[in-house]
Amino acid sequence: MTVCLIKHLQNKSDESAQHYNISLDRRARFQVTSAIMKRSYKYLALFALIAVLAVAATWPLVAQTPSSADHLVVYGDVVYFYPPGNARNCILNNHFKRGEPVGFRMTAINPATGKRDRATQLVVHLSFAGKTVDIPMRDRQTEKQPERDFFVGKWMVPDDAPTGIVRYTVTAKDPQGRTGEFKPFEVQASQITIVE
Repeated sequence: MTVCLIKHLQNKSDESAQHYNISLDRRARFQVTSAIMKRSYKYLALFALIAVLAVAATWPLVAQTPSSADHLVVYGDVVYFYPPGNARNCILNNHFKRGEPVGFRMTAINPATGKRDRATQLVVHLSFAGKTVDIPMRDRQTEKQPERDFFVGKWMVPDDAPTGIVRYTVTAKDPQGRTGEFKPFEVQASQITIVE
């Protein structure tokens, strides 16, 4: 009986050893696979980062032509231009009544530097009732208000202005001779409109 018990224990020991070998083999394979995947993920992450940086580096160039450095980027908005303290002052709007103040706030950026030149001349060109009115703009930035990094122009809607859409553009010219123009989208609902 002692011999049978020893053989039985040896068989159990061999089975356990085989079980642990299998477990060790699986663990070893998992560790190797895990190490390879970690390394692959690092390279994949590095590749994705390089791709994103390469695309991001070209974003400023997407809308520019080779000669765009000769042109200014002009943009802005239209607001009520009531006196300071009035609750409606500087509120975005595109529907105005006769006698109301229309405010144009614009800027002109040099795409080569990403900055504006305070000496740039901007002019609003309004077309309504068969005529064109030119409104020179002025630099709004002051020592006390340096954050107002834009130009302004004001137009009082005349008492005899017909109702309907008022077309406008804004042109800019900087001291170096670069020019630019702003034209609002051709969507009638977003145009300056004189209403009753």
